[in-house]
Amino acid sequence: MAVYTNVADDELAHFLKRYGLGKLLSFKGIAEGVENTNYVIYTETGTHILTLYEKRVRTEDLPFFLNLMEFLAQNGITCPTPIRDVDGNMLQTLAGRPAAVVTFLNGMWIRRPQVEHCTALGATLANLHLVGQKCSLHRNNTLSLSDWRSLYDAFKDEADSIKPGLRTLIEEELHFLENNWPTHLPKGIIHADLFPDNVFFIDQNISGVIDFYFSCYDTLSYDLAICLNAWCFEPDISFNVTKASALLKAYDKVRQIEPAELYSLPIMARGAALRFLLTRVYDWLNTSETAFVARKDPEEYIRKLRFHQTVDDIKAYGFDT
Repeated sequence: MAVYTNVADDELAHFLKRYGLGKLLSFKGIAEGVENTNYVIYTETGTHILTLYEKRVRTEDLPFFLNLMEFLAQNGITCPTPIRDVDGNMLQTLAGRPAAVVTFLNGMWIRRPQVEHCTALGATLANLHLVGQKCSLHRNNTLSLSDWRSLYDAFKDEADSIKPGLRTLIEEELHFLENNWPTHLPKGIIHADLFPDNVFFIDQNISGVIDFYFSCYDTLSYDLAICLNAWCFEPDISFNVTKASALLKAYDKVRQIEPAELYSLPIMARGAALRFLLTRVYDWLNTSETAFVARKDPEEYIRKLRFHQTVDDIKAYGFDT
């Protein structure tokens, strides 16, 4: 469930007058998603998405996210485009929440990505990185390596209640990453949350990328590592090297992966696995079972992290230099 803030019909109709979208015909809440409240709105001029930003999104970051989506859309990346109101503003207030209206994208996300989907993802991610490197906008990653220890400290005394030995696993991995994390790799704008539910497809073709609310300026290959974790494991958490190979090779055809990036990718993959393990553990311990946000089992990323810990060569990901 992802409708945390209810909006009255007349309140929304009045709000939309600022956008020149015509008369409001109908609207409905979108159940998927965990961070914000989303509605599909139908007006005389077409279909759009209304997003109300909830407390988990920092208000001061919203101009970056909205301007980034506009920049990407203007430069060939298919993503939701913020609609400016009559005064040229992309951000307003509705029902006591910051709010924005963006374009609607056709397509659906793939529950069980196949090799062809991973190929399309690799090319799209590379294009996003190339366009993002031309962008002057900047936002630091607020969930980078430097933030992981404080996040862990907030729950470390309870970690073993989830799985015996989890505290030791995380402490040892943090120590390893803090001493081995690459610092001189190419950087630029990254999506930082490019899971399958944030990529829309029509047949085998990507029709759009959504949910840029973790986007930031960081290491490009870290984004690749997030995708390896999110797209290349099967439901039983076995690693599908064919999917990984397709993703990396398609990316490399559009933006050549530098040798240093390839060499460090296993470390980046470990870092990406730990980042999502940490946030899942934190949410598991701090979110009520009756809350609207569905808790995600940390076990998935425990197993993914353990796999990456066994990798010492890029060939394990199906990429032969």
